Amino acid sequence: MAVSGSRPRAREAGVVLGTLPPGPENTITDVAGVRVGHVTLIEGDGPLVPGQGPVRTGVTVILPHEGNVFREKVPAGIFVLNGFGKCLGQEQIDELGVIESPIALTGTMNVGVVADGLVEHAIRTNPDIGITTSTVNPVVGECSDAYLNDMQGRHVRQEHVLEAIAAASPGLVAEGCVGAGTGMSLFGFKGGIGTASRRLPERLGGYTVGALVLGNFGRRDQLTIAGVPVGRELAGWRPDAAPEPPESGSVMVILATDAPMLDRALRRLARRAALGLARTGSIAGHGSGDYIIAFSNAVRIPHEPSERVLTLPHIVEDGALIDGLFQAAVEATEEAVINALFAATTMTGRDGHVRYALPLDETLAILRRAGVVR
Repeated sequence: MAVSGSRPRAREAGVVLGTLPPGPENTITDVAGVRVGHVTLIEGDGPLVPGQGPVRTGVTVILPHEGNVFREKVPAGIFVLNGFGKCLGQEQIDELGVIESPIALTGTMNVGVVADGLVEHAIRTNPDIGITTSTVNPVVGECSDAYLNDMQGRHVRQEHVLEAIAAASPGLVAEGCVGAGTGMSLFGFKGGIGTASRRLPERLGGYTVGALVLGNFGRRDQLTIAGVPVGRELAGWRPDAAPEPPESGSVMVILATDAPMLDRALRRLARRAALGLARTGSIAGHGSGDYIIAFSNAVRIPHEPSERVLTLPHIVEDGALIDGLFQAAVEATEEAVINALFAATTMTGRDGHVRYALPLDETLAILRRAGVVR
């Protein structure tokens, strides 16, 4: 199980999404070698003082493998479902088809300082960068935490990025109001980080696809769980009289796999994650930045190849295997979003703004009436 405090994950509560089985932890780290780290920043209360607080933000990093990602790059592809966002590093990934830094997620106004942290980490681990070898392409994705956080303060610093990288580990992944998810909202409730995985049967190679989402999108009436319009049923749920703010959110989805795939096939895989978002009720609204990054750590691209021609493994893109990987991406993304909702807890931010946690008792009662909770 992932780390989600006292609140159960969707599957633990009896909500089974899709038909493929999850990996051992049902997280992106079920793809061997992948590590995740968070730094969470929570400070102050009361009225917004621009540049000072209150602070409700953080950073999350995903390391594609246990080695030096700059020296051993991984194939990657990006799909932009709706481009109202600031995904740093996208153009070079599109051009070269590889990732060469940890992937960092954060709040919108923190992108520049987080990129600086990734560059600092790359230089520390590769002192020849920018001197006798090429520069590095830091990869940073973002969502807006403006409703709860003092965005102008850009409170994530270089040292927080380095701390998150140092803390990154395999196994359990904290979810909900942690790291980049600290100030996020999801379907009118508290949102944040969620993760899940799917494993193909041995006859298809036993490959794993893991998803990690930074969920910050959707109106309450759109929320759908296991095909049930839960959000409509919860439309009148209000612990206070505060109106629901309009939806204008975003999402970052990171897909990892141990199936040998190169960038073109990974872009195909990334596109399928959008179907998983749609299953939860996402419409990729006008003001939404929806980015999906997929990578495979089964293939390593050396920074300084010893040969002029590389021979790299790649799955056959036909038949049950590729379809199984597509299904895994859809299901893992869907469950990761719902896990983010289940894990997140109520949070009060700047100016007394409150994002309430999804009411689990009421939600599970709706799902039981619909016959989808085991």
